[in-house]
Amino acid sequence: MTDPELSEIAGEIRAAGDRALLVIPPLREMVADLVSALRTRPAGVVDVLPAAETVLVTLTSPAVAEDVRKQLRALLAHLDAAARVSAGGRALPGRPDRAERSTDGDDVASEPLEVPVRYDGADLAEVARLLGLTTDEVIAQHTGTVWRCAFVGFAPGFGYLESPDGRLSVPRRTQSRTAIPAGAVALAGGYSAVYPRSSPGGWQLIGTTELPMWQVDRDPPALVRAGTEVRFVDVGAHS
Repeated sequence: MTDPELSEIAGEIRAAGDRALLVIPPLREMVADLVSALRTRPAGVVDVLPAAETVLVTLTSPAVAEDVRKQLRALLAHLDAAARVSAGGRALPGRPDRAERSTDGDDVASEPLEVPVRYDGADLAEVARLLGLTTDEVIAQHTGTVWRCAFVGFAPGFGYLESPDGRLSVPRRTQSRTAIPAGAVALAGGYSAVYPRSSPGGWQLIGTTELPMWQVDRDPPALVRAGTEVRFVDVGAHS
């Protein structure tokens, strides 16, 4: 029988049809750690699909659902216990140090992806005003940390990037644009992102990059996947 207290602490696992489980960690910040811990694909797991606050785990068959559920429950409890001591400076299990990550299989690259940016975005000054910073300070904060892709959505190759300290959190624009060019670097809702193709959007535009985020003839097509670390690099040409 499941311990009610453990269930409350360690989040929730729901059936999503007969071949998937929806995992809801107790803390939103645990999503990335859970995805990292599942990179090895436990027996019975086909794919791991993260979103902002949940992780969908698809299964090989309905027969493995209970075994995978038990593994996920144990993993959530483990991450939850680690989160209770993380304030003391210890890293959470499932989030390996950068040096421990490999580029084999489904693992993400061992070094951050460097994205060259010209900070010439139409909303850069507005972002600075919203944050009470100068434009140079916005740029310094954007380039001064390693961002991590929490999940991919909206469009193929559109990675929602989180910073470790939640910096540069600004709201979406009150009025969306009908077209944002590919390569636009943007901020909204606590995330940063690079638009992989031209599309409508309401994010605050702070710069541009010529690095293609999505190419169908590349393997894999997307430069950014869940867990990918990104460092933005200022290449000048801003006032």
